[in-house]
Amino acid sequence: MLNYPPSYPDPTVVDIYHGQPVPDPYRWLEDLDSEQTRAWIEAQNHLTFNYLQQIPARQRIRERLTQLWNYEKYSQPFKEGGRYFYFKNDGLQNQSVLYTQESLEGQARVLLDPNTFSEDGTVALAGIAISRARDSGAEHAGRYLAYGLSRSGSDWQEWKVRDIETGEDLPDHLRWVKFSGASWTLDGQGFFYSRYDEPAPGSEYESANYFQKLYYHRLGTPQSQDTLVYHRPDQKEWGFAGGVTEDGNYLIISVWRGTDPKNLIFYKDLRDPQSPVVELIREFEAEYSFVGNDGSRFWLLTDCQAPRRRLVAIDLEQPDQVQEVIPEAEETLQGVSLINNQFVAFYLKDAHTQIKTFALDGTYLGEIPLPGLGSASGFGGKRYDTETFYTFTSFTTPPTIYRYDFTSGTSTLFRQPQVDFNPQAYEVQQVFYTSKDGTRIPMFLVHRRGLARTGDHPTLLYGYGGFGISLTPSFSVGLVAWLEMGGVYAQPNLRGGGEYGEEWHQAGTKLNKQKVFDDFIAAAEWLIAHGYTNPAKLAISGGSNGGLLVGACLVQRPELFAAALPAVGVFDMLRFHKFTIGWAWISEYGSPENPEEFKALYAYSPLHNLKPGTAYPATLITTADHDDRVVPAHSFKFAAALQAAQGGSQPILIRIDTKAGHGAGKPTSKLIEEAADRWAFLVQVLGIPWDGTGS
Repeated sequence: MLNYPPSYPDPTVVDIYHGQPVPDPYRWLEDLDSEQTRAWIEAQNHLTFNYLQQIPARQRIRERLTQLWNYEKYSQPFKEGGRYFYFKNDGLQNQSVLYTQESLEGQARVLLDPNTFSEDGTVALAGIAISRARDSGAEHAGRYLAYGLSRSGSDWQEWKVRDIETGEDLPDHLRWVKFSGASWTLDGQGFFYSRYDEPAPGSEYESANYFQKLYYHRLGTPQSQDTLVYHRPDQKEWGFAGGVTEDGNYLIISVWRGTDPKNLIFYKDLRDPQSPVVELIREFEAEYSFVGNDGSRFWLLTDCQAPRRRLVAIDLEQPDQVQEVIPEAEETLQGVSLINNQFVAFYLKDAHTQIKTFALDGTYLGEIPLPGLGSASGFGGKRYDTETFYTFTSFTTPPTIYRYDFTSGTSTLFRQPQVDFNPQAYEVQQVFYTSKDGTRIPMFLVHRRGLARTGDHPTLLYGYGGFGISLTPSFSVGLVAWLEMGGVYAQPNLRGGGEYGEEWHQAGTKLNKQKVFDDFIAAAEWLIAHGYTNPAKLAISGGSNGGLLVGACLVQRPELFAAALPAVGVFDMLRFHKFTIGWAWISEYGSPENPEEFKALYAYSPLHNLKPGTAYPATLITTADHDDRVVPAHSFKFAAALQAAQGGSQPILIRIDTKAGHGAGKPTSKLIEEAADRWAFLVQVLGIPWDGTGS
């Protein structure tokens, strides 16, 4: 047994929920900057890193991860104002660099290198927007770059503007931007963005975010003079995403409320400076995404009366008449782009991508073949472009970029990364298993080719199951390292995700949340029953909402797992809504203030269902001190409670990263260090004999 640092439970802290007293003895850990909390963080990190440093394989794992990570990584190129833009990482750079070039064969030059913003790579690029024009040859077309910066992984952003021709920054500097991009007007004189009021000093990483406002910033003016375009003082939870249509005539305002996919669509005619904001979709009845327009005819992707989504058209002259363009299909419609004067539609069929094309009247034109079963992204561009780019990836295929020519209907390889591993040594399969209530769940399995099902392979079961997010095949250097250790990787598509549309999502929310955990537990039982592993060799992993998943399952079925890796998780289901953007998750989890939903939350909340004296699996909790999405207090309190409750001999550790956030923009060096520590922990607690070589 490890000697855990004292966590000083306070038995006097008790809340009453609907007549039910609920102790919260580690409430003091919510004060992230108190001397007591900082001392606790330091003591926990000392314990954790001392444990990890004594694992012989840790250094070899880090070296192998560094070798694997060291390959050139490119984004798809995109075109604006006669220039191409793309991101490139030489291999081990902490942040990818933005390049521009006049043609695909032209000389590339660095436009923005985020690695120069900080010595340790903890200042990351959070978003970019290139100025546009009606005429791509206009002087201001592609002249300016608006870019957002995030420090230490925070959701807060600062936005600046760079002259693309000279590479010099303009004086423009915007602060307190969060959950927002930027969208330029076609005169190149400014852009729309959303921000919150400046928080009280010292509260920016903890206080709740309400009353977002949509502004217009004109180049060369201070932020204090920005024009307030839209806000709703009567709706504190509403947020606004403003985007200018390709023709420049309209500002589309998507109104969101929490993480519920249901939204509103408003618009403003930019040809008339005095035009009002018009409410087109007035009720939170469904999800609507603007695809494009032909004059006053708007095309919208929606799940209204179509849980797997369809494409509809609405004419602003007759806004109450909705015309179906692409009907709902058996597959889930994930997205639609308007390019080559036709629609390119992304479908998910059992969690892998299909690409289909349609004429503007909805006539089916055909399918764009992909290199295999995996995930495709891209197909962006403008309405009359005849070329586009897309990325294809799978568990054993690094992101590979293709150029697609609509004129010839052909894909050509554009960029293919060279990674130091043999993909032919591994195989991917998709299986289906039955959950507790009889629901059929798909699951991807990745392992060495010809694996004998002897029931003793170290296996990592990874899941998410929430917020309508789909888990599709994707490449990971960390996964390659795990496979080289002889590990099996399993990724089920749990309810709560978006793989089968909105009904699949809703089946894992609020009062149905336990079904997500049942799906995950059933996946573990299937892996054991089919000879892949056993409870002494089975680890579970997940981050954010997936951290909640791991926490709930290790608490509910501790005997089923040997190890758990919950990352930046939501563990206190009775207080999650009290911090930063946590209130926005009520549409997903329910509210502790609702009596019925409180019962469901209290029944599975990981923090509140630990039983002292239980033998819990070896657990490495990971979080970051600057996480202002899921505040680290969740992980702090859960770690303290789990250490106190542990009745077995397995370690309960928490790894608290400094100068890091929820994960976005994390520098390569930190990614490698964290992955090495996770695998070293599993090598140790699962007893994996690994000599440090690949296959």
